[in-house]
Amino acid sequence: MAKIIVTGAAGFIGSHLVEALLQQGEEVVGIDEFNDYYDPMLKYKNIAHLRSSPNFTLIEGNIQFLDWQTLLKNVDVVYHQAAQAGVRASWGKGFRFYTERNISATQVLLEAAKDAQNLKRLVFASTSSVYGDAETLPTHEGICPQPVSPYGITKLAAERLCGLYHKNFGVPCVALRYFTVYGPKQRPDMAFHKFFKSILQDEAIPIYGDGQQTRDFTFVSDAIAANLAAATAPEAVGEIINIGGGSRVVLSEVLDTMAEIIGKPIKKNYIEKAMGDARHTAADVSKAQRILEYKPKISLTEGLTQEWQWIKSLYG
Repeated sequence: MAKIIVTGAAGFIGSHLVEALLQQGEEVVGIDEFNDYYDPMLKYKNIAHLRSSPNFTLIEGNIQFLDWQTLLKNVDVVYHQAAQAGVRASWGKGFRFYTERNISATQVLLEAAKDAQNLKRLVFASTSSVYGDAETLPTHEGICPQPVSPYGITKLAAERLCGLYHKNFGVPCVALRYFTVYGPKQRPDMAFHKFFKSILQDEAIPIYGDGQQTRDFTFVSDAIAANLAAATAPEAVGEIINIGGGSRVVLSEVLDTMAEIIGKPIKKNYIEKAMGDARHTAADVSKAQRILEYKPKISLTEGLTQEWQWIKSLYG
């Protein structure tokens, strides 16, 4: 049995990861601040069914103020999922939460990790937002990052810190650049969650811009499989790896698929383009295929159907 730490354990991806690790029989310490970026009750709900597991310990606290030396004793893997998420909220006064929770918190963790004797892997959750408006689609990891949001800037800084600690102190880091992850437990500020909730409440869904923007959507179970592989694949150490869904879809087509799943037309409300949103994203996942044997399994229709069922149970 391995001992594992998951930061951001009550969040969207973190809670799925904890569940997968417990199913594998691992001992998991989950850390979460339960901050109010979105309703903390949703986060408690995300992990409610895991709290009874004898292999799971939950620590509520701020990463920057925990006793990491003690926490990292005998820990094999750290999955660093905790972050201040969201592109649109990263402008203005809220920016300091991004610097604290994305950059400073990551540095504190890395600083402790360099002295952790048993640590075999630190898997860092990065994002396709570091690419910004990439000139090459699909985008490979060698392309120069050009974030178009303050959020993307802070995630890139944290990713670079991981690289520095790997190079200078041998911290066994891997960075996974997620491309728009979706599925059950998705954050309420994310598009599909907002869309489905609006549909359920018979409201028009807000669409930024013209609806012709494209995204590479990744179902959450595929992102989890990538994390588990990144923790064990020997060649992954020191690498940055794209994790995408394997297909690039136009937003307006996603809405058509949603309408089919729900069985009725969707009311749309077009609003102006949001600052900091990339126009197109598409992941070149050949590196993930090579190093992690990554193969996305869940189609968009299947994934959206699962998310719709979850939204209905959440708000129904």
